[in-house]
Amino acid sequence: MNEAAFDMKLFESFKPGLTSFCYRMLGSMDDADDAVQETSIRAWQSWSKFRQDSSIKTWIYRIASNLCLDKLRQSKRRTLPVDLADPAVSIVEPNEVLPESSWIWPAPEFGENPEDILVRKDTLQLCFIALLQTLPPRQRAVLILKDVFEWSSKQIAETLGITPAAVNSALQRARETMDRTQLRSDEYSKMDVHPDSDLLSRYVEAFEQFNIDALVSLFHEEGCMSMPPFAMWISGQDDLSKFFALTRWHCEGSKFLRVTVNGGYPALAQYVPSEEAPVLVPWGIHVLEVKDNRIVHVLNFINTKLFSRLGLPEQIDR
Repeated sequence: MNEAAFDMKLFESFKPGLTSFCYRMLGSMDDADDAVQETSIRAWQSWSKFRQDSSIKTWIYRIASNLCLDKLRQSKRRTLPVDLADPAVSIVEPNEVLPESSWIWPAPEFGENPEDILVRKDTLQLCFIALLQTLPPRQRAVLILKDVFEWSSKQIAETLGITPAAVNSALQRARETMDRTQLRSDEYSKMDVHPDSDLLSRYVEAFEQFNIDALVSLFHEEGCMSMPPFAMWISGQDDLSKFFALTRWHCEGSKFLRVTVNGGYPALAQYVPSEEAPVLVPWGIHVLEVKDNRIVHVLNFINTKLFSRLGLPEQIDR
């Protein structure tokens, strides 16, 4: 075997699954893409050392897993604003911005990957990604490979370089942690699988007209909005009304495009008026979590890099 014989087409067939594995591990598509890219480089460089004592798939996932584990040892846990602190007491314009590395970010589709297609919808929910981040890195890898990808303990052991008994022990501890961990984001997510299309339309109409009364009426009484990278988040209809009034200058004139994130979940891409040209430019991706046809939580991910990842235009006409 030699480096020139490395089959890049074969690697590409693994790429959707690798990307979804790395995203669940790391909570960020930027980090996931970097890990997958580095995996391809290391696999190519190490191809001559591959002895076929395991499958090529296991070998490639071993490289990706080690990369993720190394990265997680050097980073802090990613989270969502509602799990980081209590809601704002004083309603002011948000100003405390934490680094991108602090937050879980939504993801685009990973492609029609047979290995992931049946399980990705519930295990790609943002609340599930948040729960995963509470696990120690190796337990996280074991749980994803076992409960999401449905690998055998033997296959996981070969991938992570541990014994099947160690896999089963780590899996038990991971499941126990997931069961007892109480995150606010997980409570908010115990809701309808998908927002009703009519509710999304009413949200878009109220926001684009910036009719604050109509907008707030779509929320539950204790509904909330969070806005990573801002640490601040708002809870309750009264505070939401105050917040929307305070930020009218920025949001008035917005337009939305529909998009899907995290395994096909409906979302809305918000464009705001540009200060420099008569166009609308990217601002945030709104993910609505809904119960009984009213909004429980809007996660407004203010990260313009997400727009290109989701295949959205750089600007739209006013």
